[in-house]
Amino acid sequence: MTTTQSPGWLSRPYVVASTLTLVLAVVATVVGLFVPGFYRDAPVLLPQLYGQDLLTLVVAVPALAGSLYAAYSGSLRGYVVWLGVTGYVLYTYASYAFLTAFNELYLVYVALFGLSLFTLIGGVTRVDPSALQAALDDHPVRGYVAFQLLVAGLVALLWLGEVGPASLAGTRPPSIAETTLPVPVIQSMDLAVVVPAFALSAALLWKQRVWGYVFTGVLLVKGTTLGLAVLAMIVFLLRDGQPVPSRKSSSSRC
Repeated sequence: MTTTQSPGWLSRPYVVASTLTLVLAVVATVVGLFVPGFYRDAPVLLPQLYGQDLLTLVVAVPALAGSLYAAYSGSLRGYVVWLGVTGYVLYTYASYAFLTAFNELYLVYVALFGLSLFTLIGGVTRVDPSALQAALDDHPVRGYVAFQLLVAGLVALLWLGEVGPASLAGTRPPSIAETTLPVPVIQSMDLAVVVPAFALSAALLWKQRVWGYVFTGVLLVKGTTLGLAVLAMIVFLLRDGQPVPSRKSSSSRC
């Protein structure tokens, strides 16, 4: 796969924004992991917060730093990974800003949410989709299409199987029944953004539209990091003696 483009296309504002994102993410995760009693959330949510923080610190932060350097050096692969990890940061700190009980790092969560949102939007508009398509022309797309449709379908079934019956019955979904959350934030984000994004990306890639290659690359990286985050959450849940969430008792962070 071709990994070079003309150097200098990742401009200084994006480098500054991503560097600031790295610093704030390290601060947020270190405080969350190592300051005792920092989170004021319901006990059922704490292992998931710790798992998310750990994955962000040991995987997402190094991946963002490495891909930022590679993208700045002119690597197309590095640029796509940089976009994908920025998407992970966006999703993660949107959930912290809207879902986590208010604490001293609230403004840090908001800053990370805003920085990653506008960095991702600007970064996607700067990518050359034709270059990415040309680099992947000899790669079969059926597997990537099938994977994205599978993710979209499974996530939709997971959350609709929970919030659908609750909506009809006028009750609280099981995933927030044991918490102080007024609404299922993660379900809202997944059903409104994640599911349509994977489905649209799959459709564009199947038709071999140039933007389908861009969205697929970004979503695969983002999906991988989020999948690892869920595994880290499960480890902390088991260590804490809590059951691993199922469809009927799934936590609003998973």
